[in-house]
Amino acid sequence: MASQAKMMEVYTVVDKAGSEKSFWVRIGACFTNRDGSFSVLLDALPTNGKLQIRQRNSEQTKV
Repeated sequence: MASQAKMMEVYTVVDKAGSEKSFWVRIGACFTNRDGSFSVLLDALPTNGKLQIRQRNSEQTKV
């Protein structure tokens, strides 16, 4: 369970033309290494070049 606490989700935020809402798309994971650095694993590259790295919420860790 300790390894899950160190795992974070990586998203990109996509703005849709003509809409006020943005879409958050999960594109990878981020892990904290023993030395405090991070490893980021991407399944896709964001076209806008921006990443959002967020802690997993408790509902996601149950899955």
